[in-house]
Amino acid sequence: MASKQQPTHPKTLPFLFTPVDSSDESAERTNPHIKSSTDVPDVVSSLKERFGEAVLDSRVYAGEHTVLVARDHLVDICRYLKEELGFNFLSDLGGIDRFTDEDRYEIFYNLVSIEKEQRLRLKIRIGESDLEAPTLTDVFHGADWNERECYDMFGIRFVGHPDLRRMYMPEDFEYYPLRKEFPLLGIPGSLPLPPQTPEAGLTMDPFPAAHGSKPVKSYDEELSKDLSPERSENRSGGPGTDVA
Repeated sequence: MASKQQPTHPKTLPFLFTPVDSSDESAERTNPHIKSSTDVPDVVSSLKERFGEAVLDSRVYAGEHTVLVARDHLVDICRYLKEELGFNFLSDLGGIDRFTDEDRYEIFYNLVSIEKEQRLRLKIRIGESDLEAPTLTDVFHGADWNERECYDMFGIRFVGHPDLRRMYMPEDFEYYPLRKEFPLLGIPGSLPLPPQTPEAGLTMDPFPAAHGSKPVKSYDEELSKDLSPERSENRSGGPGTDVA
């Protein structure tokens, strides 16, 4: 009989925290969690050399390179990354509400070079008074639905998009749910929902209790008069069910 061995516990990975505003580059470079796929300084250098002042900023955090570029040069930069540097896949894009006085909104683009196994994140920033960004559908066809989702949630219009419609919310919905000023529990009356009872009208507030109102009880079907509790239990497969 084989002797029982005590299970070995996996080695705990050391936790490394680098403050965002840290100026110690050596600590960042020795981060054991850095992946070669996101550590792409040569790509960033190539962008700076090719596009100059259109590259507004570049940062490295946890071994991931993020490049902030000018909005008007976004399409040219993405086309260069795709055709010259092999970043042929737009993994995703999305919006961020920074809730700042200037350049309130940010759009991030995660690009992937499948052949080189590299990743790069681009960003652009947009002011609240000019909520427009160029579409990337001419460069990456997959940007279509991602841009629609960003428009639906933040109200950012993508100029040149072939079919810019809302994705989740109705076309006549007046609000943009991922903006910071939108309440977490929604706005009562902004999106009527189906009734909760057969006789009731539309549900104007999905969270009435949270807003100080008494919620409508869900509809419970009454037991049929010609069906005793025992027979009802049998029909539902409960105790006493007859099995042929």
